[in-house]
Amino acid sequence: MQLWFYPLLAFLLGSIPFGLIIAKTKGIDIRKHGSGNIGATNVFRVLGKKYGILCLILDALKGFIPVVIAVNLVRIEGRDPQFHLAFLDSYHLLLSASEQMKGQFVHVLTALAAVLGHNYSPWIGFKGGKGIATSAGVMIALMPMAVLILVFVFIIVFMLTRYVSVASMAAALVLPIMTHLGARFHKTPEGISLWEAGTWNKPLFVFSILIATLAIWKHRTNIIRLREGTESRFVWGKKKKS
Repeated sequence: MQLWFYPLLAFLLGSIPFGLIIAKTKGIDIRKHGSGNIGATNVFRVLGKKYGILCLILDALKGFIPVVIAVNLVRIEGRDPQFHLAFLDSYHLLLSASEQMKGQFVHVLTALAAVLGHNYSPWIGFKGGKGIATSAGVMIALMPMAVLILVFVFIIVFMLTRYVSVASMAAALVLPIMTHLGARFHKTPEGISLWEAGTWNKPLFVFSILIATLAIWKHRTNIIRLREGTESRFVWGKKKKS
């Protein structure tokens, strides 16, 4: 199977505007309510907790699924997929250790395509959400342990500020740091760090910087509102101005 297929699949899955679809089932155009965003936070505020959580899960899955498929179908010798799909064992392409950069690039490009599909969906005029849930989905597929730390960062910042936007940006900024630390602390079979051995996932590190930058860029209107003191603090069950 051609390697370009995986990013294309990821973009198409990522472009499904679940927030818009969920709101449409309730007779609401989510783009005309709340912040106008189609992401889970706005769905939560406009439609309530049940629909917000559903949107969050679906937006994360459309990032998680294509990356897991790509990792299982484009494998690197000596590295087993963290989420192993046994039914794909007969169809995968096995790359040698010397070709690991090629495999990592396909995985990362697939992840980036999923996020871009969500942020710039062709079905709604190349507009979309901020990509936080979809980014979480692709990162769970690529580095699940780091996501636990990012979730912890998000929760702490959110509890301190009650701004979803601030918590999201904080987690995004920590992502490249976690990717770098992962390269420093993970060891080769010889006990050498991946960073020192030069076998660390360079495409993943570049991706983490890109995705963090994209997340901050998509929050630029929130940053303006934060500076002006008009950003809405999140309160369960209702929206409250700061």
